[in-house]
Amino acid sequence: MYIYKKENSWREHQAEFILRERKKRFFQSAARKISVFCLVLFAAMGAWQYFSVNRHIQSLYQSPPATVSHKVSRPVIEPVTLSRAQIREMIQTKALLNAPENIFFVDTPQESFHITTTLDPDLMAHLTSTLDHLTTLTRGKPRQIAMVVMDANLGHILAMAGFDLENPDTNPCTAAIYPAASIFKIVTAAAAVDALGYTPQTPLFFNGNKYTLYKRQLKEVKNKYTIQVSLASAFADSINPVFGKLGQTYLGKETLSTYADAFGFNQAFDADLVFEPGRFSINEDSFHLAELGCGFNRDTLISPVFGAMMLTPLFNQGRILLPAVVSHVTNAKGETVYTHTKQYLASAIGPESASAIVRLMEKTVSQGTAKKSFGMISRDKTLSNLVIGGKTGSLSNREHTIKYDWFTGFGKEKTGDRAIVVSIVVGHGKYIGTRATSHARSILQHYFAAPPASPSG
Repeated sequence: MYIYKKENSWREHQAEFILRERKKRFFQSAARKISVFCLVLFAAMGAWQYFSVNRHIQSLYQSPPATVSHKVSRPVIEPVTLSRAQIREMIQTKALLNAPENIFFVDTPQESFHITTTLDPDLMAHLTSTLDHLTTLTRGKPRQIAMVVMDANLGHILAMAGFDLENPDTNPCTAAIYPAASIFKIVTAAAAVDALGYTPQTPLFFNGNKYTLYKRQLKEVKNKYTIQVSLASAFADSINPVFGKLGQTYLGKETLSTYADAFGFNQAFDADLVFEPGRFSINEDSFHLAELGCGFNRDTLISPVFGAMMLTPLFNQGRILLPAVVSHVTNAKGETVYTHTKQYLASAIGPESASAIVRLMEKTVSQGTAKKSFGMISRDKTLSNLVIGGKTGSLSNREHTIKYDWFTGFGKEKTGDRAIVVSIVVGHGKYIGTRATSHARSILQHYFAAPPASPSG
């Protein structure tokens, strides 16, 4: 308590009282401010702690830590792909000859497969209808017939039809049991163009009959009986003495054998379709070399599938394209386990040589041995839009009970991309029926009259 003293004046007392009151208010105000600051600070710290804890709790439910995973990753199992050899094993027992459908099912101990072939059901139906008609004939019924149609750009076998009355369980399209006859002139001509530099206009000479082959016709003699022809005419008319001399004198054993190998003779093929290669061999007899060069022998053997393959260099820059009959294969799950891809053998001839052989084969159809069957194609609404070429051949068997009649050729759109090769052999009996060239014409008309097929799926 403040004690008033008398000796102090009123003015002094008043000044001290005012000072004390100011100090008192100052400390009261400071205390209030400190209290408010502390309250605000404690509230802020509480709110921060609340939100931090709440956010942590929410994060525990919304997203697990990056180091923890509740998902179990499973390895992706790719379907096991099949090799060409496995495909070959699957289909070799299937009835591809005269097949009404282009789809087959195969069951193995491990899995079931769905095989889609390259066969064209419409074209197959056309050919089997032809075969049905031939079997009803009493005169002119063939003893054997085999017809193969192949896509010249892809190697796909589009049709394979035929029969062998004496061996009904065999496939006459894949067996190399037929004398190649003049079909081998394709190889001889290709060798002359590719190795000797011949052109379709190169002049050649012969004496005697066109279709005979005697040793005297192989001599280099020019007299008033000598006939001069171009290589194109000799090919188109299938003149044996000219090609006999090419084989014996101008090409020789080594060159002719080299080109036979290049065209696939005596080779083993890793194709999905089992078919026999052409058989070609040369002995030491020089006259035999002439017989081989013109095809006038029964030692050189081919199958129709091989005959079709022989023409593929004409559309593939001189390269042999391996035939294929399987488009793709799927397993029971619908997964694709095999897809066909084009496979080439080594080049048989150069691209320019291939173009020259095309011109030789065109002349065979327009002016040569196939002219009769392909006459007046300019008036046909389908054939007039095609480039057509081919080679004929004929030779009897050793017993002279069957006369083999060949046509290997092609048809290509003039303004489109479609191109096919056909290889047909007919084994006539006592009577000559429908010739191979006529069957070829029918195939070309039927195939190209239809619109292009959509790719098989």
